[in-house]
Amino acid sequence: MKIICVGRNYAAHARELGNEVPEDPVIFMKPSTALLQPGTTFKYPSFTRDLHYEAELVLRIGQHGREVEAKESLKLVDAITVGIDFTARDIQSTLKSKGLPWEKAKAWNQSAVIGKWHPMRSGNIQFAMKKNGEMVQQGDTGLMIFSFENLLAHISVYFSLEPGDLVFTGTPAGVGPCVVGDELEGFLEDQSVFTLKIHAK
Repeated sequence: MKIICVGRNYAAHARELGNEVPEDPVIFMKPSTALLQPGTTFKYPSFTRDLHYEAELVLRIGQHGREVEAKESLKLVDAITVGIDFTARDIQSTLKSKGLPWEKAKAWNQSAVIGKWHPMRSGNIQFAMKKNGEMVQQGDTGLMIFSFENLLAHISVYFSLEPGDLVFTGTPAGVGPCVVGDELEGFLEDQSVFTLKIHAK
């Protein structure tokens, strides 16, 4: 199982971090060890002082696919949920300033959180996340720069998609810091799909 992530897939999010809106999907990956396992406590990493949440729609791949056409690509997906791509923003900023890869800021142990899976659905999909009961992020697939179909087709040119793979499809505006004691809750449409409390290391 691999975790494939898409960066800067909402124009407002790209702008809030001072990044250019991409012409092609920005792809990076996390290892399987990045996935927070069910029942596991999430602990604030010791190596960062600026941990950020990034809520995203996550697709689960159910069939093998290689160089699939966009119009056929959603057939590979068997479920959807909301997750968090946690980012050590201070480390990411340092790495970016030196032109270095992002892995230490993005792909560390337990940096990927996923909620309860739901059947894939058609049409525009809304999602959201609350921090300590207050709404901090709201997303709509209609605002994506690259649609699910185009993302999957693009990814499959470079990486074979296999059952169990996860695709984090990008975060909307509103990302921000979190601290020990914060409680995060993700929503797919109006359904709560995860709650997560941040514990001390």
